Amino acid sequence: QVQVVESGGGLVQPGGSLRLSCAASGFTFSRYAMSWYRQAPGNERELVARITSTSGSTTYADSVKGRFTISRDNAKNTVYLQMNSLKPEDTAVYYCNANLPLTSLRYWGQGTQVTVSS
Repeated sequence: QVQVVESGGGLVQPGGSLRLSCAASGFTFSRYAMSWYRQAPGNERELVARITSTSGSTTYADSVKGRFTISRDNAKNTVYLQMNSLKPEDTAVYYCNANLPLTSLRYWGQGTQVTVSS
């Protein structure tokens, strides 16, 4: 059974940091590109960061470059999102996504709420 479970969200003040984790099971994690998306109320879901399955290359949305870092630990079947210098506009539900390259096969987590507010 496939499971993708996010954790680490919460309430943080502007300028603060959070680290999100996404634990995966039920599929060959190392073969999948892993991504973090987010969705704020009234907005569409947007890609925040992505890390490939092979080289570990990363890409980021312009809005988070220099502040967020995505990483993965294939031994633990886990992907992380380190978020620094958080801003109120980073407030959203953050979702973890697994995608098998060159296929339409995707798995989503249930999301974790991140709220940046003083």
